[in-house]
Amino acid sequence: MSSAAKRFPVGWDEFHRHARALAWRLADGPAKLAPIKGIVAVTRGGLVPAAIVARELDIRVIDTACIASYEGETQGQLMVLKPAAAPGLGDGTGWIIVDDLVDTGATGRAVRDMLPRAHFATVYAKPAGRPLVDTFVSEVSQDTWIVFPWDAD
Repeated sequence: MSSAAKRFPVGWDEFHRHARALAWRLADGPAKLAPIKGIVAVTRGGLVPAAIVARELDIRVIDTACIASYEGETQGQLMVLKPAAAPGLGDGTGWIIVDDLVDTGATGRAVRDMLPRAHFATVYAKPAGRPLVDTFVSEVSQDTWIVFPWDAD
């Protein structure tokens, strides 16, 4: 993040509302069209919204794709620590990938490569990563640094 970046703090209540809005958009889209087999949460940021989406859509099968690319507020080399591996995952058909944010698109491309037919949903999207996302709630400028509630204290 550059020193000129805008900081956008998001509290727990606001994030919960946005994650529920994501679930409702998914319910009106892919969940309405076909049965959802499960969710793949992108760790770590996708864990909280994935839990909320799973609760709202009554989805009980949740896997993780463990990907690291940030050290604090600095984006470094992307490392896949654990690919998603749930039984029946295949190419991702019928699965929803959930993350908190798509930023540059590096993580988004990695999960898309793992699960090319999955539906990719994020709470927030920045312009550079936006083309990779199927469903999102709010778009923010590329120079915005979102301060999530779990990172605020």
